[in-house]
Amino acid sequence: MIAEEVNLAGYTTLRLGGPARKFVEATTEEEVVAAVRDADDAGEPLLVLGGGSNVVVADGGFAGTVVHVGTRGTERVAAEGDRVHVRVQAGEDWDPFVARCASDGLAGVECLSGIPGRVGATPIQNVGAYGQDVGETIVAVRAYDRRDRAWVTLGRDECRFTYRNSVFKGHSRYVVLDVTYALRESEESQPIAYAELARRLDVRPGDRVALKEARDAVLELRRGKGMVLDPADPDTRSAGSFFTNPILEPEQLAELERRVAERLGPDATFPRYPEADGRTKTSAAWLIDRAGFAKGHGTGPARISGKHTLALTNPGDARTADLLDLAREVRAGVRDAFGVELVNEPVLIGVTL
Repeated sequence: MIAEEVNLAGYTTLRLGGPARKFVEATTEEEVVAAVRDADDAGEPLLVLGGGSNVVVADGGFAGTVVHVGTRGTERVAAEGDRVHVRVQAGEDWDPFVARCASDGLAGVECLSGIPGRVGATPIQNVGAYGQDVGETIVAVRAYDRRDRAWVTLGRDECRFTYRNSVFKGHSRYVVLDVTYALRESEESQPIAYAELARRLDVRPGDRVALKEARDAVLELRRGKGMVLDPADPDTRSAGSFFTNPILEPEQLAELERRVAERLGPDATFPRYPEADGRTKTSAAWLIDRAGFAKGHGTGPARISGKHTLALTNPGDARTADLLDLAREVRAGVRDAFGVELVNEPVLIGVTL
C-alpha cells in the first residue's frame, strides 16, 4: 500500500508526529527493499518505521518516504548443543515473540517481556531490560546495505553491541530485514541478574526460575511503571525510557560524588554499576528524581509519567514541541544539579533536543 500525507501520530506509541509525504506499507522483504531503493534513487529522505515505540517525530511530520515494515515469519533454522537458532522477520511484534519463546521452552529473552515495538528494532538499540539485552542472544542480522545496494549478513561481533548501541545506530545505512537469535532449550530462565527482579521473584541473583514465572514477574514490574502498552493508561503513551543511564568516566564520577554530597549531604549515596572498561554506570531515574522532578511533573500538556520518572508522556493533547520542552527542562535540571548530561534514548525525527 502506498499513500500520501499519512499522519504518523497513529503509528507511534507517543501518539505524536505530523504527516509523512509518502507512506509505504511493506509486507514482504521485496517490498521493503523496493521502497527503500525508490526513495534512494529519487534522492529523498527515508524513514524506516516499525512499531514506533522508540521515535519522536516532529509536529511538521516527515518530508520524505516512510517505509512501515510489516514483514512476518518466525522459523527455527539450526541447532547447536542446547541452543536453537530462531530467525525472525523484522516486522514481527517483539512481545508476542517473547511470549512464544517462553511457552516453547526457549530461554534468553524472557526478561525482555512487555517491551513494545518490532523485532527489527531490537539490534539497532541493543534492546535490554532487567539484566538481559538482545546482544547476548543475537547471532546474525540480515540487512539491506543502502550504501552498497546489497544484502548483507552481520554476525554478532560485526554488530558491535554495547549499552543501548550497535553498528546500526546513529545512521541509516542498514535496513534490518531479519534477526537470528540463539536461544537455550530449557523450561528455566537464564540466571536472574537484576536485583529488583530477583527481589520480586524472591530468589538470589544468579538463580533460575521457570520461564513463565520470569516473564510474569517482568510484566508485573513493567506494568507498575507504566511500561506495558495499555490504551486505558495515559502513562503508557510514551517512548519508554526517554534518557539512557549515564556511563561516567572516573573524573565525571568524582564530580558527581562531590555534587551529591553537596546537595544531599555527606552520607548520601547513589546507584553505581562498574563497567568492564573502568567507567561507572549510574541511574538516570535517580538523577531526575533527586534533581527535583517528581513523578507526574509537568507544567504543560506533556508530563513525566506518574509511575516512572524516566518516561515522558503524552496524556492526550500534547504536541511533540511540548514533549521536547519537558525533556529540555529535565535535562537542564539534572545538569545544573549534578553536572551530568542526559542523552535521549528515542530517535528524534525532524527535531533536536
